[in-house]
Amino acid sequence: MVRVSGVDEDAVAAAVVDPTPERVVGVLAEAKARKVVLAGDDAVVVGCDSMLHFDGELVGKPGTAEVARERWGKLVGGTGVLLTGHAVLRVVGGEVVGSATGVESTTIRFGRPTAAEVDAYIASGEPLSVAGAFTIDGLGGWFVDGVDGDPSSVIGISLPLTRRLLGEVGISVTRLWRCTN
Repeated sequence: MVRVSGVDEDAVAAAVVDPTPERVVGVLAEAKARKVVLAGDDAVVVGCDSMLHFDGELVGKPGTAEVARERWGKLVGGTGVLLTGHAVLRVVGGEVVGSATGVESTTIRFGRPTAAEVDAYIASGEPLSVAGAFTIDGLGGWFVDGVDGDPSSVIGISLPLTRRLLGEVGISVTRLWRCTN
């Protein structure tokens, strides 16, 4: 089940002590995970957050076409690092009994779309609500020349990182594969 946390990402990021890019992404992922824990639930909660570290700046979702256009003006032909943070919470009776947080770094090599292609991409609406203003599994994939690292972290959930974090709270990923019919 997916639950949207509704965390005020800007407020959480602004309150991070020692705000390295990796720390900001990890704290955001943990804040999202903790926000969706419900009293009485037994669950494994995975909170996720991604931001693009590009040209010394950490950027999230652009939100507007103007910001997306400005961002793509810088991304064209460049290279950035997508930081994907995950927090895994093991919850029993609504109480967190185990937690683990980690960050995966994946290098993105951006292509050189024309101005008309960037305009069409922005007009699609896709880049407005995704970290860094791009995807690799949607329309934005046409404008990414390469990915060095874990492609699943760029899509939204790093399978290797999630497996490691589950292990840290005592859960094998294979346990999640079991059906309860």
